[in-house]
Amino acid sequence: MGTLDTKVAIVTGSGRGIGRAVALKLAAHGAAIVVNDLDEAPANEVVDAIRAVGGKAIACNGSVTAADFGERIVKAAIDNFGTLDIIVNNAGYTRDGVIQKQTDEQFQAMLDVHVSAPFRILRAAAEPWRTLAKAEAAEGREVIRKVVNISSISGVNGNAGQINYAAAKSAVVGMTKTLAKEWGRIKVCVNCVAFGFIETRLNLPAGHPDTIAKIEGQQLSFGVPDSFREAVTAQIPFGRAGTPEEAAGGVYFFSAPESDYVSGQTLLVAGGLGV
Repeated sequence: MGTLDTKVAIVTGSGRGIGRAVALKLAAHGAAIVVNDLDEAPANEVVDAIRAVGGKAIACNGSVTAADFGERIVKAAIDNFGTLDIIVNNAGYTRDGVIQKQTDEQFQAMLDVHVSAPFRILRAAAEPWRTLAKAEAAEGREVIRKVVNISSISGVNGNAGQINYAAAKSAVVGMTKTLAKEWGRIKVCVNCVAFGFIETRLNLPAGHPDTIAKIEGQQLSFGVPDSFREAVTAQIPFGRAGTPEEAAGGVYFFSAPESDYVSGQTLLVAGGLGV
């Protein structure tokens, strides 16, 4: 028996990196997964990997910033698996720059993907979860559901060159605390994981081929200079960046029964960075 047997989880941005590791970890513990990515190929690969070891998964691909996406992915979970228990709002990216060089569009893009998109997904889940909780209470049962929002150490402590990203990820913390207060009565724990320096394509060395991506119609280049990577790593007590699998551990904790009375919290998964 897995700790998440019978549970159904949405994991946005789960075709690559941390999201992929989260989807695989939750599936390994028994959850059925709704995988999502902008691109079909990586999402479908994750679905195939889960099914190959006997798990259950479907893909609901496309941009989380689409106005109808929240309703679409919640419906996909319920239509295919009959219920919804866990939402992991992981999808996101960075568009860095100091304030005097940032455009309105660049700033708004971070709010759209990191704040508005999770808001719409959670709003879409509100009525189904209220209905389920009411029926379960009438039967004398208590079913705990989970939301795990993804923030960043930049959202907790700020970071030079990331005013747009830091503002958006800080908003995620406020969203988490607010919904923890609103949704406790329907037995939903709402928590947040703030990642530090994790080895994903956002933090690969600048110029690496995997750092090029087309998002929302724009060709973007991620990655950071080697000098920055070295400077950040020197500040991490563990002395190295984290792996996507280590990052997924914090999300799993907030998804698992061990955290059924934990809500409104932000957990730094950063190897000691930022404490």
